[in-house]
Amino acid sequence: MTEAEILAFAERFVHAIQVGDVPAVRACYAPGAKIWHNTDDVEQTVDQNVSVLNWFIATLPDRNYRVLRREALKDGFLQQHILEATLPDGTKWRMFACVVVKMENGLITRLDEYLDSAQGKALRAFGR
Repeated sequence: MTEAEILAFAERFVHAIQVGDVPAVRACYAPGAKIWHNTDDVEQTVDQNVSVLNWFIATLPDRNYRVLRREALKDGFLQQHILEATLPDGTKWRMFACVVVKMENGLITRLDEYLDSAQGKALRAFGR
């Protein structure tokens, strides 16, 4: 993929998460993709990640990704962003995050997500 194609893919992927289009998010992953988070050091399958995504969408319906940096890599992309939303109790919330995404044949094969665990604690109070 060219740099422009990778960046366009990254834009579509993040947009699908932001608008809650779970089928579009799932379609971005290769079947055996692994998703890892620094906060628990566990690799998730695509199905496990989609389950969390469904909860996430229901819990934070007004989520917004404010992208601070997005760069194409030779085999994927990295993105630094701030996730902004309103928690179910009405509290305005934000979390700093960074993802490093590896791709093959136009699909995500691995996504490593680095989350601010202190900011994530407020969200975990509502489940998951």
